Amino acid sequence: MYEPKNYDHLIGTPGFSETLLKNHFALYQGYVKNTNALIEAFADLEKSGKAATPAYAELKRRFPWEFNGMRLHELYFGNMAAGGGALDSASGLYKKIAEVYGGYGAWEKNFKAVGGMRGIGWAILYEDVLSGDLFNIWVNEHDFGHLSGARPLLVLDIFEHAYVLDYGLKRADYIEAFFKAIDWGAVEKRFAR
Repeated sequence: MYEPKNYDHLIGTPGFSETLLKNHFALYQGYVKNTNALIEAFADLEKSGKAATPAYAELKRRFPWEFNGMRLHELYFGNMAAGGGALDSASGLYKKIAEVYGGYGAWEKNFKAVGGMRGIGWAILYEDVLSGDLFNIWVNEHDFGHLSGARPLLVLDIFEHAYVLDYGLKRADYIEAFFKAIDWGAVEKRFAR
């Protein structure tokens, strides 16, 4: 079973109120709880010979939503820090971003544009583990739009619960605050794997 991670160290992050963060942590904990509940439900249905039922099929369809909701929030909170900082221009990730996007500034502008698209979802910097290419991708729902065989490096939550309490409809201001809170060390570790 999965245990929710503790992200209380993010309380005090400039641009993110304590109320917003605590609400967001509670939402994440719900994904962990629901992921565990679905795993238990699968086991119960399988033990009772009901794995070929519509109820089992619907739970299987629901599982990626809950599991990805859990993991995406862990990646999102995991690539944030109260202090934030800038990406080291000597790092391999910085050099790869510059190579793919023609410069860090061009990449940042593109990532923010993806995050600013209308709708709810996630803005994710993915690395294709086979080719090494980088892509800024919009993921509409937790379980749709991910790139198969690609590793998420930087994850930005664009669902309203991530920013409306503090920013209202000013999503661009939220994205600016997020960029000041990025833990590039954590992102670079994902890239180095």
